[in-house]
Amino acid sequence: MFTLIVILLIIVSFLLGVVVLVQNSKGGGLSSGFASSNQIMGVRKTTDFLEKLTWGFAISMLVLAMIGNFVLPKNTTATNTSVIEEQMQNAPIPSGPAPTAPAPAGTAQPAPAGGAQPATPAP
Repeated sequence: MFTLIVILLIIVSFLLGVVVLVQNSKGGGLSSGFASSNQIMGVRKTTDFLEKLTWGFAISMLVLAMIGNFVLPKNTTATNTSVIEEQMQNAPIPSGPAPTAPAPAGTAQPAPAGGAQPATPAP
């Protein structure tokens, strides 16, 4: 059912785009091409028809979107935790000392813990 709603929504949105592109914002568009006197609809009726068609497609898109929201398949087995939270809970706790970052260049290095002096380069 949801797939049918989505397909109808795509078709209606395409048709709405076509109808909007046919219209001209200054009153021309499709209606300006009907200049002959032996036409079925007059220029004014063509404009009214396109306007009503635009409103109909827009309202049908709104209704289809609401219906699609209600028939959206719900996943009842999933919990409200994210994948990152699950990975954090299942991650092993590291044992041992924490790694330290190397000191930036140009700063003094602390003396080693054994009391030994660091080796200095020979002049």
